[in-house]
Amino acid sequence: MNILRVIAGTAKNHRLKTVKGMNTRPTSEKVKEALFNILRNHMHEADVLDLFAGTGSLGIEALSRGAKSAVFVDINGEAISVIRDNLTHTKLMDKAEVYRTSWDNAISRLQNVRKFDIIFLDPPYGKNFIHRALNSISNSGIIEDNGIIVVERHKTDKLQEVVLNFGMVDERLFGDTVLSFYKKIIDEN
Repeated sequence: MNILRVIAGTAKNHRLKTVKGMNTRPTSEKVKEALFNILRNHMHEADVLDLFAGTGSLGIEALSRGAKSAVFVDINGEAISVIRDNLTHTKLMDKAEVYRTSWDNAISRLQNVRKFDIIFLDPPYGKNFIHRALNSISNSGIIEDNGIIVVERHKTDKLQEVVLNFGMVDERLFGDTVLSFYKKIIDEN
């Protein structure tokens, strides 16, 4: 079992607890490091939403690297407990909100209340949540006009290049894992 840790920033090298069993699939350190290198110019003072948060690793890494705030969402009670413990251990709880709810309920609750600069969408592989979540995010208006949605998926889970008003702007393959980056399509007319 790999040890999960914060890679950079104020909480660098802090070890993170993981959820027992196979219900969560934390992002590998190699993928996480590449992801945050890609996002480095977008992280400062960003408001982040970590859907399907699992251990909270992505949102915690974002906070450690300068994000202003992070909202963590997971439906699993053990995952929520692990996220809270990890936030306390890294001394980042004051910048975080943690919700035990479904991803779709969270989006509905955040609609007209919050907007995010970065949304991490890392659902269980093969469950067909990605398209539904992208549609829901698009319809909800919870992402800033220049915001980025990062989708982590298995290479066999196919994604469209355009989903409603979001277009894929980048895609990277790491073994069986694919990171897809979406931004709003802004009509210049």
